[in-house]
Amino acid sequence: TRLFQVPAPAAEDLPQPPEGMPEDAARSIDYRFPAAFLAMRRIGTTLEFSVGRREVPEFRMIERHYFRDRLIRSYDFTFGFCIPNSTNTWEAVYELPALDGGLQEEMIAHPFETRSDSFYFVGGELVMHNKASYAYLRTQ
Repeated sequence: TRLFQVPAPAAEDLPQPPEGMPEDAARSIDYRFPAAFLAMRRIGTTLEFSVGRREVPEFRMIERHYFRDRLIRSYDFTFGFCIPNSTNTWEAVYELPALDGGLQEEMIAHPFETRSDSFYFVGGELVMHNKASYAYLRTQ
């Protein structure tokens, strides 16, 4: 079951951030998921990306998920080497740690207080940092 898809816009369609907007705001996204997502034990993700003229050695993503100041999930993915001028698809299926019912209720009751940081590295050097906030919504 696909819960969401975030298509990448064409380069010419990318909006320019307003003048004075903090750089981090341009790399942040808010997600809204059904509350049932918190009970899932396994999910899959697909990331499609393109590489420019230079090779990308040791492409790695580290992602940390927090509720308030508490680390609740941590992932470390390595893609490896990407050849120049290529389009790549990165698929991952992974287990989610169990969240106790009390924590799930707190996360539902406090939308967007669950956050994540995604750090992207090439050759061991940080090249991008994305942020996300999550709301888990009860459906009627």
